[in-house]
Amino acid sequence: MDAEEILKGLNSDQRAAVLHDHEKNAQLLILAGAGSGKTSVLTKRIQYRILCGVEPEKILALTFTAKAAAEMRERVQKLFPNAGVRLCTFHSLALYMLKCRVPALRQAQGPEDKFTEQGRSERVLRQAQGPYAYELLGFKKMPVPTESSDRDFERSLSDLKLKVKVSRENLFSDCYGAAVSAKLQPLREAVLESGQVVFEDLIYLAIELLETNEIARDYFREQWKEILVDEYQDINPSQYRLVKNLLGERKQLFVVGDDDQAIYGFRGADIGNIERFCEDFKDSTLIRLEWNYRSVPNILYLANDIFKNKPIHLRKVLRAGNLKGSGGNPLYKENRKPVIWVSENPVEEIQKIIVSIKELRLGYDLQWKNFAILVRYNRQRLYYEQALRDYEIPVAGDTVESGGETESGEDSSEVTVEDGVHVETVHASKGLQYAVVYYAGLCEKLTPGECAGNHRARQKQLDEERRLYYVGVTRAEACLFLLYCKRRFWKGKLRKFKASRFLPKGDYKEVPFAKIQNRSTEPIMPVIFFKIYVVVMVLGYMLMYILTLPFTKSYYGKNFEAWLDHKIQDFSRFCMKMLRIDLTIEDQAQLGKVDWSRPVFIVGNHNSFADIPIVFLAIQKTVGFVAKQSLGKIPFLHFWMHKIGCILVNREKGGAAVAVRKAIAERKGNVRVFIFPEGTRSKTGALGNFKSGVFRFACENDAILIPLVIKGSSLAWERRADYGIHKVNVKVLAPVDVLECRREKEKFDPKVDMLPMVHKMMEDAL
Repeated sequence: MDAEEILKGLNSDQRAAVLHDHEKNAQLLILAGAGSGKTSVLTKRIQYRILCGVEPEKILALTFTAKAAAEMRERVQKLFPNAGVRLCTFHSLALYMLKCRVPALRQAQGPEDKFTEQGRSERVLRQAQGPYAYELLGFKKMPVPTESSDRDFERSLSDLKLKVKVSRENLFSDCYGAAVSAKLQPLREAVLESGQVVFEDLIYLAIELLETNEIARDYFREQWKEILVDEYQDINPSQYRLVKNLLGERKQLFVVGDDDQAIYGFRGADIGNIERFCEDFKDSTLIRLEWNYRSVPNILYLANDIFKNKPIHLRKVLRAGNLKGSGGNPLYKENRKPVIWVSENPVEEIQKIIVSIKELRLGYDLQWKNFAILVRYNRQRLYYEQALRDYEIPVAGDTVESGGETESGEDSSEVTVEDGVHVETVHASKGLQYAVVYYAGLCEKLTPGECAGNHRARQKQLDEERRLYYVGVTRAEACLFLLYCKRRFWKGKLRKFKASRFLPKGDYKEVPFAKIQNRSTEPIMPVIFFKIYVVVMVLGYMLMYILTLPFTKSYYGKNFEAWLDHKIQDFSRFCMKMLRIDLTIEDQAQLGKVDWSRPVFIVGNHNSFADIPIVFLAIQKTVGFVAKQSLGKIPFLHFWMHKIGCILVNREKGGAAVAVRKAIAERKGNVRVFIFPEGTRSKTGALGNFKSGVFRFACENDAILIPLVIKGSSLAWERRADYGIHKVNVKVLAPVDVLECRREKEKFDPKVDMLPMVHKMMEDAL
């Protein structure tokens, strides 16, 4: 087995995460967007480290559920059967630590000691002779987790007459101060005497062990050389302290999380752990996993808009990868936009749902289990489950009678319905996915739910409600329906509800058939006036951000380049709106194969001025492009061309190659340039002859070449004949690694060995 077997199928970002070198690049934070394959990255990282020679027993991987730990263990052991990696929850780790024997004395270990059989035997003997960790903490019996009675605990607290509120879960916390801690000591002693602990006790006691006992701390740090944490956004302050104490000053920390899916604040999870990671670990590295392998692009566009006002340094842009699990179903290829359904009452709403489920199920050969209704609160779930049953639609999780072999049915038994429509709270749906999702209750006081407390507390809750909404949206693979019902029974009364502030603006509402028939009544604008209007609006957009740039640059500081990337994407979408272009991007997942740390050259056919914002949207990154010097005379355009790294050349006088080589040399390894290999715009849309310059530049820099093909852009501007919406298609083709091509051929000539190949690729795609 070699590393390539483990790395097979990973995109460039996933690959970089699995190969991360802690010694060179310190601790690693992976911001993993929804559906980006984080579990695969975690398990392959463990496999890769074992392949590199790390003893499996020295690897500790922490997650939040026993089910998730078991799933990761199964994946790891496919390549390394019986590997002794400790994959567990925080609580089971803490319990394991308390049950370990700790060496009685500090081990005087020489450099050769750990490599000799005698040295190993002596260490085992010294460990066996040491006390149990729980004994060091004062336990009289081995700790056993049990469910405590809140009523009994409250009764015990009432006698203490405390001025602060103490919960059973925080009995062993050190946050109360000396006076309160002294009063709580009898209750703590009772737990140590009986050994009857609750799960949070285990975490606090493990922390106490590490922070107060140097021998125990050294012993456990020696036990695990590398620490990995899943769902890092969900850890609470005590779990964070536990990880920090186990890590010490070492760099071997590998954490995966998504701050956009931090929805367990009510359990004590602290999203600040992700937000502060780069401050807590100054030399750490950040990698974003943004390729989503779950949802169609239009669902991801909506998901990305949910956090458009989020701080730049933590923002992610989900991009559509190849959909795994779609099975080639045509529903996924349609790339449907999410739709808002507005209903007057619950009866109208449920009838829409029933009709839609039946139509989609029959029309696309879907199973009942491919559908889900998501809600914010459990009592909503009960309503929709009963409504489905009333319409004789199976509900997942229901128990039904299964007939026996006899006619009388005496041998009948109950079975659980698996192939049924899922009705779940959004919290319960996290980590799951469905072809079709009906997201119900999108109104104020349901989604978002009611927020209480002072302004700061309400804002914190509202932020979490927004993240919960994002989780619900990203459960959908192919179809998403956002349901707003104006009146419904809630808490025993018929109430009116306002539409949720989370509902997207724009062209998302269901269009009645009558309006579809009357679309010809849209206002008509002469083409010349339309073009003047577009030019004024686009140049105005450019001017607006030029005027605000000094403030923007000082405000964003080191994150200015990230702000510029996002603003270029916003500008490109604005251009599509002004130009009335309905843009479809095909095979964008090809970009996941690109190592963006290397020089990258993008080539495409040239039909229109509109091609540039189209390319920005297709690549979803800011790229400079090679253009004529005359474009620099257009007001405000020259300014932004300079900002994004364009290369202006004088084609009439020649010397373009010299100008491009000079610009590439100045940028060193950070080259990202778009070049039209045809040189000038095509008049007919057919692909012209290519010039060899870009292929030589790519060869000189051992670059990656990305071909893409644009169809229909000239009809949206240069050859526009009407005011209507025009469809434009851009297709991203498979990237070409020039370095690999050169290795395969001893004498490599880019004009002979690459230019014709790329030309044919693009010609076939047109």
